[in-house]
Amino acid sequence: MKCFLFSPISCEISVLSTSQEFFFCHENMESNRTWITEVVLLGFQVDPALELFLFGFFLLFYSFTLMGNGIILGLICLDSRLHTPMYVFLSHLAIVDMSYASSTVPKMLANLVMHKKVISFAPCILQTFLYLAFAITECLILVVMCCDRYVAICHPLQYTLIMNWRVCTVLASTCWIFSFLLALVHIALILRLPFCGPQKIDHFFCQIMSVFTLACADTGLNQAVLFAGSVLVLVGSLCLVLVSYLRILAAILRIQSGEGRRKAFSTCSSHLCVVGLFFGSAIVIYMSPRSSHSQEQRKILSLFYSLFNPMLNPLIYSLRNAEVKGALKRILWKQRSM
Repeated sequence: MKCFLFSPISCEISVLSTSQEFFFCHENMESNRTWITEVVLLGFQVDPALELFLFGFFLLFYSFTLMGNGIILGLICLDSRLHTPMYVFLSHLAIVDMSYASSTVPKMLANLVMHKKVISFAPCILQTFLYLAFAITECLILVVMCCDRYVAICHPLQYTLIMNWRVCTVLASTCWIFSFLLALVHIALILRLPFCGPQKIDHFFCQIMSVFTLACADTGLNQAVLFAGSVLVLVGSLCLVLVSYLRILAAILRIQSGEGRRKAFSTCSSHLCVVGLFFGSAIVIYMSPRSSHSQEQRKILSLFYSLFNPMLNPLIYSLRNAEVKGALKRILWKQRSM
């Protein structure tokens, strides 16, 4: 404000030096901020001997997951009797389960036998994206399967007209596209955050809520969008499932034939088991308060959600479904005769 005491040249020099000092300080602040290039996954912090046991145990379950879902997918493709809407959606569920487990389990297995449990930041974000996308897809596929059973039992005469191949293709495509777009929204909101530490995630994979802890900015918007998405996808889908199954139950009780009632109950009970396992664990993980469960409990729930659940799905459908067991017998009989 006292530049009038000096010449215009000295005033200009003073202003320039002040601005240079500001930019110099700003650059120093930016250089002092450490940006994350890789992340340490702490995983299950146990003894090395127990880590080897867990490696073998989880590898066995992962192999069963791939094998079981692969068998279901192969049977549906090879047996023309299973080329119906119900089994088309079941084939999508098998693909999702294999992809879902493969997005997290291989890295977890590698970390169990490696001393340096590190993942680069870009693959970490990719893992978060794939995990979210496949989880949402599985949720929506289960809802579509429920709608298919509702039409089959409550409107049997119009079933082939309503659930034609065009409708099935549109429903399945919508599930995949919507899921990946919603996951992309979460990732876009994550990438707007500055990540400067800490570099450790107390989990066995880059779970979205664990990734939030790496940010050095407010994640309130991210958490609000995640909660809103969880309500929309989980609670909304669960309400649709419950309403559909209440109407299905009422329709089953009106069936006069004992054989028809038994078959309907068998098909629906398999789907209900899968729905209960999926939605139960998902709601506990994403919608319960963080203080109500310890981090170790959340790890176990996530492990059940990403490994055991995909392994149990084909087991439930194959053991309780006569058509799947019949298709397996026919394929094995053809192989023997050849």
